[in-house]
Amino acid sequence: MSARNYANPLASPADLEGFKLEGAGAMSFPLGRLRLESTQDDANIVLWCPEDFPPNITVEWDFWPIREPGLCILFFHARGRHGEDLFDLQPRTGPYDQYHHGDLDTYHVSYFRRRWPAERAFHTCNLRKSYGFHLVAQGADPIPGVDDADGPYHLRLDLRGGEITFAVNDLISFGWYDDRPLPGGKLGFRQMAPMIGEYANLGVTGLSPRS
Repeated sequence: MSARNYANPLASPADLEGFKLEGAGAMSFPLGRLRLESTQDDANIVLWCPEDFPPNITVEWDFWPIREPGLCILFFHARGRHGEDLFDLQPRTGPYDQYHHGDLDTYHVSYFRRRWPAERAFHTCNLRKSYGFHLVAQGADPIPGVDDADGPYHLRLDLRGGEITFAVNDLISFGWYDDRPLPGGKLGFRQMAPMIGEYANLGVTGLSPRS
């Protein structure tokens, strides 16, 4: 893996050197933090960090919901199904099935689910494992809707020895143990149109495996 500890403020275009945007989207920094939005009504987007990370890590980032409806996801431990680098696979353009039934393996946590009426009526955070569309854990989403949101919301994933824990502002949403954990890889921010979200202070810290 090319990176263990990593810190990126996501505060300017220079901070996105090497990042890869998939789908019709736009990146800007109107408030000194990364703003992501689709440029077409039906365009869903993914922004990949270029680094590869080992399996035992803590991932942290700050999040502000700006416009809904929409949905926000973090992909993590993403790599080809045969161990390939994610960027060496067939190009992807944003449709969801390219990510859960494509040529990659990954986890993904959907932490701001406001696209459909049922999601807006009952807020949950979902953890899925792919290849496939396997819902493996679910917990409460404490982030309010855009009208009441007062970010930043600090999000944290802890991954160690197959244990995955997700928290919002230090409030644990869910935990799950994978007896066949993925071996690490890339991470990426996904948005489902017409969502607009803002991001800052992406950090990854390596953890020691449990003895």
